[in-house]
Amino acid sequence: MDEALDDLLDLLRLERVEEDIFRGRSRSAVVPRVFGGQVAAQALAAAGRTVPEGPDGPVAHSLHAYFLRMGDPDAPIVYTVDRIRDGRSFTARRVVAVQHGKPIFHLSASFQRYEDGLDHQAVMPSVPDPETLPTAEESLPRYADRFTGPDVVDRLLEARAAVDLRYVGAPPYATAGEPREPRSRVWFRANGKLPDDPRLHLCLATYVSDMTLLDPVLLAHGRGGWTTGDVVGASLDHAMWFHRPFRADEWLLYDQESPSSWGGRGLGQARIWTRDGRLAVSVVQEGVIRVPK
Repeated sequence: MDEALDDLLDLLRLERVEEDIFRGRSRSAVVPRVFGGQVAAQALAAAGRTVPEGPDGPVAHSLHAYFLRMGDPDAPIVYTVDRIRDGRSFTARRVVAVQHGKPIFHLSASFQRYEDGLDHQAVMPSVPDPETLPTAEESLPRYADRFTGPDVVDRLLEARAAVDLRYVGAPPYATAGEPREPRSRVWFRANGKLPDDPRLHLCLATYVSDMTLLDPVLLAHGRGGWTTGDVVGASLDHAMWFHRPFRADEWLLYDQESPSSWGGRGLGQARIWTRDGRLAVSVVQEGVIRVPK
């Protein structure tokens, strides 16, 4: 297994401090705060630790979360799980992440035991195969002169080393100054083989879902993003619906768009597809996006 991926999985192996209380650590991020996807993935992992395990155990089908304060990457995060409901079909959990005595993140998650039901879905868009697209190691150095410092490329590569993420089109920083259609598509998968635990694959997808979801907002206004310094921002809230089983170590298409931005906030919405065309996840996020004065 890739060393960076093993380190990411280690982040999700939370320490049990007490019944329904867990502690997690952080890893380096591009900006000097805890990466939001990490907190969301750890909170979902904490909630999952309080739900019955096994092949017939419930699996998360949705989560709704709010980012309350910036996280300190140099301090542990304590996750307290509240067992809201344990039903025959559905199980509900509430998780609060705390640092320095203050809540920084709040998550509600619902889990469901498998059952048969009606089945339909939208049609996956047609895009190039991921193998035909450049890797981050191949593409990022081309834009080094557009970032805010000489070490940004290295920090981006380090932050995304556990995940192979490839843009179908040009990323925002490649076309800064040129407004484009507010749509962005990326292929992604874990950089190595994962265990067969479906809850782990949900956590990995949750982690990645916060990486690029606001890119379409930037594209609509010709902004390069946080690494170019022409906007500042952060995630506000995040919601995911897990429709069908998937593996995060196999290629997934993240199809993202933005229907609106206004009042210093931008909305991103997306669908995650398996390579064979199954709709696996729906995602919506709103974030603060401000233009520096």
